[in-house]
This record gives sequence, structure tokens and C-alpha cells, in this order.
Amino acid sequence: MKDKFHKVMHVKDGSIAYELGIQQGDQLISINNQLVEDALDYHFLVDDDYLEVLILKDNGEEWLLEIEKDYDEELGIDFENDLMDEYKSCSNKCIFCFIDQLPKGMRDTLYFKDDDSRLSFLQGNYITLTNMKDRDVNRLIKYHLSPINISVHSMNMELRKKMLHNRFADRLVGYMKKFYDAGITMNGQIVLCKGINDGKELDYSIDNLRKFIPHMQSVSVVPVGLSKYREGLFELELFTKEDAVEVLDIIHKWQDIIYEETGTHFIHAGDEFYLLADKPFPDEDNYDGYLQLENGVGMSRLLLDEFMLCYNEINTNEELVRNVSIVTGTLAYNMIKDMIDKLEEKFPNVKVNIYPIINNFFGHNITVSGLLTGKDIIEQLKDKELGEELLLPCNLLRSGEETLLDDITVTDIENTLQVKVTVVKSTGQEFIRNILG
Repeated sequence: MKDKFHKVMHVKDGSIAYELGIQQGDQLISINNQLVEDALDYHFLVDDDYLEVLILKDNGEEWLLEIEKDYDEELGIDFENDLMDEYKSCSNKCIFCFIDQLPKGMRDTLYFKDDDSRLSFLQGNYITLTNMKDRDVNRLIKYHLSPINISVHSMNMELRKKMLHNRFADRLVGYMKKFYDAGITMNGQIVLCKGINDGKELDYSIDNLRKFIPHMQSVSVVPVGLSKYREGLFELELFTKEDAVEVLDIIHKWQDIIYEETGTHFIHAGDEFYLLADKPFPDEDNYDGYLQLENGVGMSRLLLDEFMLCYNEINTNEELVRNVSIVTGTLAYNMIKDMIDKLEEKFPNVKVNIYPIINNFFGHNITVSGLLTGKDIIEQLKDKELGEELLLPCNLLRSGEETLLDDITVTDIENTLQVKVTVVKSTGQEFIRNILG
């Protein structure tokens, strides 16, 4: 049973754990006489106003700590990993999996396919539910953990089994019904593959998913990403401009129907479809509170609205002199250029060099900024005018890190290009503030 004890890696200064003398290296045994299996147990058990926490100290002593606190107040302990357990890897072989499209030689963590229901609650990850057992589902329901983010892809269960290459993929509907009956909030995701789950299949999926409203609160539809490393993989095609228009027509049709019935738009297209179709983004109200920002749904609308709000509040300044550069993916180039043109009109002595980086690393089919690499940025900017500062979008980096996908760091880029590099947060205000300095 000792294997289930959980080692404390960090104690936050001033926290309850700090005040009680819990230290790095101590081990958590139980809370309220219940052994803690993993992060689900821990987060559920600590949400109480009275706790009895059993700690094993480094010297072998056991401390039973009686704690009175606010109901949702944290203890201030970080453990060896977020799950306090081994991560569950994905058991699918999805026809669209981007990890299968990675080249060899990248860092090991990029090749790990997680499909762990606990990460859906803790980090917002989307999961397929295929490697869950009834016990796992019942635990989530017992702890009433929300939201659960589900990779749906299709509500045609035979098609879903083929897309995920998993004979258990048809468990989805039964588990979703259990979550619905228990009042668990859900979000859905459909990775759309041309000729596979689009057209009539997309119609069918949306029609069946809306039956789970209101507990299923949103569903995103995003295009499959296709790198140049697809040798031996399922043959998939890129969406054309005409395809993107058809996808948007289906989604907008269902938005009108569902909004009339429920007051929510429910089904949302990823920004890439609007950019590819050369169609304007919907108004803010259409996004129902931006529930799917992390899936690239509404990020552009939010950025544009924040930009215009800030832009309209600042005054023209002909004395301000700046020369900076900004990096973007090729897909969003026109949108970013329109914003920069507006700024340069109001600030005539501010010059912004905008550079759309072609993705040579993953292939030219990858057009979003979040998958750009340091090598491509350096090679394509080394002979360009960069001015006094180079601005990089924050989605190039993992949160809290300065390393890009190919292990080149922000400092590497700065030293190689001999220019100050600033990572810009993805808000309209930060966009303007960093350009104007």
C-alpha cells in the first residue's frame, strides 16, 4: 500500500500546509481516513471545511493533522505530477492523429499520446473515452467533476470505430448518457476529415449531439492538420476554400435551428474554416462566451474586438518612432496585416514588418502560427529587416516555457538574429502595447 503514498514536491509559502510544517519530501497517506489514489481523490477530499490529513515524514514519523479551513481553500501542496499517478496513454490509432505525423528525433514528450479522463478535468484536455471502464465513469460521476471534454469526431458509431481504429469507440453514447443523467457538464470536439465525417455525417453528428443540451454546452468543429510526414498513414485530403464554405453553411444552419430552440449556438467552427473560406468571423454573441478558445474557436474574433476597443481609445501620435517586426503563420497573415495597417495610419512613424513564416518543418499544409518552429523562423528572418524588436506570438510556446517545438529557445532566436525578442500574449491590448512599446 505504501506505493500509493504521494511525495510532496513543493509547499507554497504562507499556505495551510506551510503553516503546519509539511515539507518537500513528506508523503501524503490519507485524508479523512481515506487513502488517496490519485488527483481525483485528492481534489474531491480537500474540498471540505474539516480535514484529518495523515502525513509520513522523512524520519518515519506519522503526523495526523486536524485542519479547519474554508470549504474550497487549497492546502498549498504540489505533488510529483498533476495526476498523482501514472498517465494513461491513448489506445486509439486515429486516422488523423497529429502525433503520428511527427518526424523522428523530436523530444520524447511530444510523442506521448495522453487520453486520460483526469486530465480533462485538471487541464481541459479532450479525451475519447475509449480506454475508460465503468469504474472510471462512476468515479467522475461520484465526484461530479466538470467539465468533461470529449473528442467525439462522429456520432455514427460504426464510422467512429473506423476513424479511431478502436472497437470500443461505440461506448461513447452510453457514457455520454450517464454523464447527462448525472448532470455532468460536457464539451465536444469534432476533428473534421474531408470525405470522412463531413457533409451528411457532420449533419448527423450535430443532430444527435444537440440531444445532450444543456449538459453538453458546446461542440467545436476543427479541420484536420496534415503534416508532410504521412507516409504509410491513412490517406486524407486538405479542405479547399469551397469545402470550407460548405462546412460553414452546415454549421450556421444548425446554429440557427439550435439557437431558436435553446438560446445557445452550441456548434462552432474553428477560426481556420473562416480564414480558409475568406468569410468574416461571427459576432462575439455567436460564441456563447468563448467556451472553446483553446480549440481555436473565437480566438480571432476576440483578438479583433480587443484590438479595436484599444485602438479606438488611443490618440494619434506623430512623434512616436518605432521599427519592429512580427511573426505570424501564413493563414492569419491578411488579418494581422489589416490590424497593422490601421496602427500605421494612426502612428505614421511606427513601422511594422510582418513576416508570414512558411512551415518547412512540418510542411506547407500547416499554416497556423502555433506549429511554427525556431529553425523556420531563424532561416526565414536572417536576412530580413527586423528593426529594434521581434515580436513572437505566445502560442509558439508551452505555458511557462521558452522552448519551441524543435527545442530552439527564445534566447536562441534572440542571439542568432541579434535582435531583442518579445513574446506577445494573445490579446488585442497586448498586441498594440508591444508594437507601440
